[in-house]
Amino acid sequence: MDKELLTLLHAVDTPTVCNAIETVQGRRGFDAFTRGTMICTEPGRAVVGYAVTAQISALAPPTEPPSVIRTRRMDYYRAMHDAQKPSVAVVEDMDFPGCIGAYWGEINTSIHKGFGLSGALTNGVVRDLGDLPSGFPVIAGSIGPSHGFVHVVSINEPVRIFGMKVCQGDLVHADRHGALVVPRDVIPSLATAIATLQQTERLILDPARSPGFDFATFETAWAAFEKART
Repeated sequence: MDKELLTLLHAVDTPTVCNAIETVQGRRGFDAFTRGTMICTEPGRAVVGYAVTAQISALAPPTEPPSVIRTRRMDYYRAMHDAQKPSVAVVEDMDFPGCIGAYWGEINTSIHKGFGLSGALTNGVVRDLGDLPSGFPVIAGSIGPSHGFVHVVSINEPVRIFGMKVCQGDLVHADRHGALVVPRDVIPSLATAIATLQQTERLILDPARSPGFDFATFETAWAAFEKART
């Protein structure tokens, strides 16, 4: 992914990327996206990057020895620090849908931002909403006050976030609408597809936003829009 594409992906929302993927594929039916309503701590900002995956749990204390838990925790942070940039922390809470432990608060988000990650995607809990660092959006499943018995269960394994499977290294785009995984074969054509999509949408949006927009104008514009879109 070159810098121009990265800049473009930061400038568009996740629905636009979702539609652009279908434009590249030439058909509808792309389904590598989240289901359900998620919470975004910075609604106007998109998160773009390669997934660094992990799993956590917080409902009960870990059963493994404390030394094992500590070692895995540090391995987790090392993986986040060393990940290919731009990167996104994609962390599955294994307690879903009964998540109670906020892994994402002021301290952890500040650490991940300091490591150079672009943001976090989780089906779990976020807290400290007034104290999170700016420029590091967290797209989460819920808001809550407690960290419970939160601990890392696995690192670099496939995870599932709101019905979407994410593997280590997948390219993720996420914002207040949810998230998606960009298919690898689509990436080289994605910028052109976004430009095509935006051009196509203007066929209907420009007339609809202009004075004197009536049904006859709509019919003409809609015909052109239908012919052009996927």
